[in-house]
Amino acid sequence: MGVGELDLDGLDGGVLSLRPAPGGPPIGPGEAYVLVRLRGRPVGTVLGRIGQGDDAAEVLAGAARGQLTGFVAAEAPAPAPVPPRTSVVVATRERPGQLARALDSLLEQDHPDYEILVVDNNPVTDQTRTLVERHYAALGVRYVVEPVPGLAAAHNRGVAAARGEILAFTDDDVIADRRWLSSLAAPFAGDAELGCVTGLILPARLTTPAQILLESHGGFTKGFAPRHFDPRRPPADEPLFPFTAGRFGSGANMAFRAAALRAVGGFDPATGTGTPARGGDDLYAFARIVVAGHRLSYTPEALVWHHHRETWRDLENQAYGYGAGLTAYLTAIIARRPALLPALLARVPRGLAHALAISAHRADGAPSVPGEHGSRSHPWPRSLSRLERRGMLYGPLGYLRARHRVRGHRPLWETAR
Repeated sequence: MGVGELDLDGLDGGVLSLRPAPGGPPIGPGEAYVLVRLRGRPVGTVLGRIGQGDDAAEVLAGAARGQLTGFVAAEAPAPAPVPPRTSVVVATRERPGQLARALDSLLEQDHPDYEILVVDNNPVTDQTRTLVERHYAALGVRYVVEPVPGLAAAHNRGVAAARGEILAFTDDDVIADRRWLSSLAAPFAGDAELGCVTGLILPARLTTPAQILLESHGGFTKGFAPRHFDPRRPPADEPLFPFTAGRFGSGANMAFRAAALRAVGGFDPATGTGTPARGGDDLYAFARIVVAGHRLSYTPEALVWHHHRETWRDLENQAYGYGAGLTAYLTAIIARRPALLPALLARVPRGLAHALAISAHRADGAPSVPGEHGSRSHPWPRSLSRLERRGMLYGPLGYLRARHRVRGHRPLWETAR
């Protein structure tokens, strides 16, 4: 399946451009999944089938006009303020090829004032250090090492080393849109109480059954409508707020006000990929920021292209990790903030229903992207549902095991005082 982006001069206007996703092959005959932009602004995704001899741009433009009418905002957002100085933290481990691709995109950002930090997590070779020192250090990319395994520990190392007022985080398997960082950081300049901003994550490739299945059932996409979460005005459509942190965004595309993130202790080092907890580091940070009284916003203007894992085994590991990370982060929240236990217990009945729903077998698909990508033809297997639920049962134990390993750990910015 081809993946690309189509820019239109208005929904009923002409085609400005059609190009493949960054680094991908040209859009040709067959099924195509494209991001639709209106004069550069992301507004939705559509599926189209291109026949031999068809004009791909016109076919996909027709699909966009037919599928996206209800998804397009009436007016473009107001011009964003100048973003504050920002630090980009990329945690990595033994993936120099993917890291190079990510760094190339990060060095092309239109943000006026930013730095890039690569955090090498528990390295076993010098491949990452060599890559950065030979090819990127002269361009201003900084290299630091975090010996404690785990994504949260690596992120905390980045928090300690960063110099920016805003701390942005992404993964080594993404390609960032040129306007990603400025779109992610600019909202902080206009709202002093904003603690976190998340952005849009789209698939860079859809070439294997595992990649297509994941994206058919939502992937990492949170939609194309901006959302704002204020702890003083809980959203009516979020009965589990603030414990449905997964609705806020994902760790491959997030930014925090540095002072706010440091004030809540940063990321819990007993969560995240690379620990027995298997995940939940981003969810923990989102929830802690909101519980501390800060606002959180989601903006689709801040876009990264994510390289989904390719194999069935990868998808199985991901399903189990999602389940484990969910309950691990909830355990972490209560372990770190016991006073939140009554609020969490009050939401347990709805929480269980929500957990069962998101891990249920979905015979007809449950797409969350415009265009009903994957409905009916890509059912979510019962085996993956079972793995998610097994992960949910394991999550609290995994967190407790991980916490035992990092017992006595204090945030690096505190120990440096």
